[in-house]
Amino acid sequence: MALVRENVVAAAGYVPGEQPADSQTIKLNTNENPYPPSERVMEAICAITAEQLRRYPNPSGRAFREAAGRVHGVDPEWMLTFNGGDEFLSVVIRAVVREGEGVAYLEPSYSLYPVLVEVHGAKPVRLAYEMQGTTWQLPRGVEKTDAKLLLIVNPNAPSGHLESVERIEEIAAGFGGVVVIDEAYVDFSPVTALEVMRRHNNVLLLRTMSKGYSLAGLRFGYALGHPELLRQIEKVRDSYPVDAISIAAATAAIEDQNYARGTWEKVKAERGRLMGELKRMGFEMPESQSNFVLATVPGGNGRAVYEGLKARGVLIRWWDLPRIADKVRITVGSPEQNDRLLSELKKRV
Repeated sequence: MALVRENVVAAAGYVPGEQPADSQTIKLNTNENPYPPSERVMEAICAITAEQLRRYPNPSGRAFREAAGRVHGVDPEWMLTFNGGDEFLSVVIRAVVREGEGVAYLEPSYSLYPVLVEVHGAKPVRLAYEMQGTTWQLPRGVEKTDAKLLLIVNPNAPSGHLESVERIEEIAAGFGGVVVIDEAYVDFSPVTALEVMRRHNNVLLLRTMSKGYSLAGLRFGYALGHPELLRQIEKVRDSYPVDAISIAAATAAIEDQNYARGTWEKVKAERGRLMGELKRMGFEMPESQSNFVLATVPGGNGRAVYEGLKARGVLIRWWDLPRIADKVRITVGSPEQNDRLLSELKKRV
């Protein structure tokens, strides 16, 4: 008798980015913000009392939702909190999709999507990005896809390119199921689909505190959407998905908008510099609206660049996958980190 479901055994599983083996290695492979979180975050963590740890936390993360509601201009009832954005993705698939029904997602895109679809026994509906040179765009007719759930990362990972709000609205209006716009990297982008979400009750936005707010080590995400849809999804969510420490830290982080926006501007400035230097070395890449760039390697040997940099203490991301094996994804680091990266690349490209 099999002890585990067949589809779980068959699933490849998600492969996270490597962790450095030592403190000297520069980590530019998992898209963390290179700057520390706001000092208010550490103050909030230090202020946690033993009594708060003894008791269960507020199950809805109310303090955070109220703070985020002020930032986004939405009622707290239009938000749900999660133990990272990945938990939200798992929950929404369980809530919306029956076994054997379709979940549509773009390729290349977030590599966790197919893993979750397989594990939940859903049917993967793979849609290919149209790629012409450095230009990426959603294929025509996405909104007519036969699926219960559609997952779109915007800005996209791994490319960093941004689809227009107008195109997202067309898809939301024409798709017959639930549309999740994964805005994990929206803080580094000029636009958001927030208004599309307000106008369409089948649209959910995924947000995370991992990227823009420098809290990747904390695990805190949230979703925005119509309250009635969120009420149904909440039934599938864990009873206490976010703990007292993460609620306090995430609330402090999102309240300190001046600090967070300051780090975003520094990342965007370095993104422009990094792209310019890479292009001068012969790399090609789409215009990134995120905190990373996807660069096509001169000569096409992405593996060699990845392995060469790793041997010299610089981690970047490479996938042995169709259409992107000739590319590497590089997180935008601090000026000092980027200088080190560029220096090492100039020795090898």
